[in-house]
Amino acid sequence: MLSAKAALALELRAAGPGIEGNDDVLRAVLAGCGDCIKILDLDGRLQFMSEGGKRVMEVDDFTPLKGCPWPSFWAGAGNADAINAVELARQGKTARFQGAANTAKGTPRYWDVQVAPIFGEDGQPAYLLSLSRDITEEWRATNELREAAERQKLLTEELSHRIKNSLAMVSAIAEQTIRGDDVSVARAAFTSRLVAFAHAHDALTQTSWISAPMRDVVDGALMPHRSDPSRVRVSGPEIMLPPKPALALSLAIHELSTNATKYGALSNETGYIDIVWSVEPAETLVFNWSETGGPPVSEARGRQGFGSRLIKGVLANDFNGEVTIDYRPAGVVCEMRSPLGHLAAQPTGN
Repeated sequence: MLSAKAALALELRAAGPGIEGNDDVLRAVLAGCGDCIKILDLDGRLQFMSEGGKRVMEVDDFTPLKGCPWPSFWAGAGNADAINAVELARQGKTARFQGAANTAKGTPRYWDVQVAPIFGEDGQPAYLLSLSRDITEEWRATNELREAAERQKLLTEELSHRIKNSLAMVSAIAEQTIRGDDVSVARAAFTSRLVAFAHAHDALTQTSWISAPMRDVVDGALMPHRSDPSRVRVSGPEIMLPPKPALALSLAIHELSTNATKYGALSNETGYIDIVWSVEPAETLVFNWSETGGPPVSEARGRQGFGSRLIKGVLANDFNGEVTIDYRPAGVVCEMRSPLGHLAAQPTGN
C-alpha cells in the first residue's frame, strides 16, 4: 500500500508535467486558499501560516506570532476546544470544532476548525495541521434564523395568551349583560361594552400591545358619551398602562359614563364630570371620577350590577389597588388608589 505522501506524489505527477515537487504550485495553492492553514508543533505552538491564512486572519507580519500557543487565540469554550483538539491530534486523531476568535486586528470572526496530525517517517505525529474556515456569515445567518424562530414562538404564545384573556373578558361581559327577557336592551348594552373594549384595543395596538397612554384609554372610553366636551373635563400626567389595566380602565370608564348618561351628570343639561388622576409622593396613582350637577343620586343606584362589580372587582384587581364608589346625593364619586410600581412591574402580554 502506498503511503499518503507517495500517493500524493503519484496524483500530482498524473495531473501534468512540472507539478510534482514544484514549490511555485504549492505556494499558489496556499496563497489562493481562503482557509487559514497553519502548522503547529506537538505542543500546539504556531510554526507556519499560509499566505491565504494571513490574509483572512489580517496578519501583516507573522514573525511576532510564530511560537505562540495557538489555543491562546481562543477564549472561553473555544480555548478548551482548541486545547482538546491539539491533544487529540497529538494522539493521531482528527478533531473538529466551531468557535469565535478575533483576527490579528481584532475583527470578530466565527470559525470552523479542523486539527489533524502530520505523520513523520516513523508513522508518529510530527506536526499538527490546523485548517480554519471563516463561517462568520453562515453563523450569523443561522443565529438570526434561530432568534427569529424564538421571537416568532414568543409572539405566538403572547398572541394566544392575549386572545384567551380577551375572550375571557368578552365572555364575562356577555354573561353579565345578556340576562332577562329584553333581548334588545341586552344587545345594546353588550354592543356598547364591546365598543369600549375595542377602543382600548386600538390604543394598545398603537404601541404593539406593550402599553397605552392613560389619556388615550380614557378618551377612547368616553367617546360615545362625550357629545359636549365641555361637560367632561379630563386631566392628569402622562402614564403608560400595561394591557390588562388599560382594558379594565376602559370598561370601568364606559360603565361610569353609561350610568352618568342614564341617571347622572350627563342625563340633564347642567351636570358635568371631572376625571382627574395624579401621582402622590408615595408613588401612588390616584384616579378620581366626580359627577356634579346631575339629578340627586339615591343609594339604590349602588346595587351590585355588572358595572359596579366590574369597577370594584376587575379594576381593583388589575391595578392591584383599592376602589371606592360613593353615591353622594350631589353626584357619584369613584376613586381608585394603586401603587404605581405595580404598573411598571407588569410583564407585557398579561
